[in-house]
Amino acid sequence: MAAILFKGIAARSLTTRLTSSCYYGMKYSTKVSNDPDTHDDFKPANKLDSSGASLSNIIEQDVKDNPVMLYMKGVPDFPQCGFSSLAVKVLKQYDVPLSARNILEDPELKNAVKSFSHWPTFPQVFIKGEFVGGSDIILNMHQTGELKEKLKDIVSKQ
Repeated sequence: MAAILFKGIAARSLTTRLTSSCYYGMKYSTKVSNDPDTHDDFKPANKLDSSGASLSNIIEQDVKDNPVMLYMKGVPDFPQCGFSSLAVKVLKQYDVPLSARNILEDPELKNAVKSFSHWPTFPQVFIKGEFVGGSDIILNMHQTGELKEKLKDIVSKQ
């Protein structure tokens, strides 16, 4: 009887200890503090806002200047979702210069890209200034040979 009671107490204290250590004192927030004592160096900064150009102008310039432009979750070397990862893998098959912006860094950029392309999901791929689609469309074009044809005159600068 004592052994059963001891096991129950030990299991309960172990569970309590694990639970409390996992959550003890950790609070996460994405809100910007309104504390006047917070130094500007520690406040989030939006690099696109400081450039003086509107987001639609930046997107338009990105699409015009880059033969293959990808708006994705994460960056090509570290995609943050499976669909973005798939788009990068397919496009890297063609050894073309790939430019990208991480839409997770700026919710306003994300909304501006959606408005620009009239497409609700990410990733979004633009080739030679034209919106092509997302990872499913890129994969389908790859499988049918259409993507190879579309990318044939884009030469890697490597």
